[in-house]
Amino acid sequence: MGNSGERGRLSAGDWEHAALELIEEQGVAAITVELLARRLGVTKGSFYWHFASRDALLEAALKRWEQADTEGVMSQVDRIADPRERVVALFRRTSHEIRDHVMYSALLRAIDHPAVQPVMQRVSQRRVAYLAAALRAAGLDRSMATPRAQLAYATYVGMLQLIMQRLLPRPAHDDFESFVEHVIDALVPPPQG
Repeated sequence: MGNSGERGRLSAGDWEHAALELIEEQGVAAITVELLARRLGVTKGSFYWHFASRDALLEAALKRWEQADTEGVMSQVDRIADPRERVVALFRRTSHEIRDHVMYSALLRAIDHPAVQPVMQRVSQRRVAYLAAALRAAGLDRSMATPRAQLAYATYVGMLQLIMQRLLPRPAHDDFESFVEHVIDALVPPPQG
């Protein structure tokens, strides 16, 4: 197949999705134009219709992931009217986003990469700020909400890393559900009134 046929068949988004899948499977270091072209069934020339370099693809893929993170669970729970229930739903839903856990863990392993670090910093800061605002809406004052949001996020990242790096065994479903409920009980204010 010639370059014009390949260019018409694949979009920049196709390359970005393939890069994100490869990051999930093998990490950031595995991203090569050759490997992605083989996976997509095209020549390397097709890649260069969309990106100047591997780094340009990586930056575009990470931007896509970051945008999806913003539009993900947070936008789903925003629809819940009761502030406390919104926080509880956030904890429960994020604990079950396995694909996001895999990606997040892969990106943490590459945190020293110049394209990865600023994205992870923005995502982490946005997540903590969102959680702090949700906890304030649920009844905590600012002096309590921000530290609890940081503690909740540290718990999420820590447990994620322990499990994904196989430092702790993956808990059975019921044990994990119990852990999530314990975190909710410890960090989310009780219902008011």
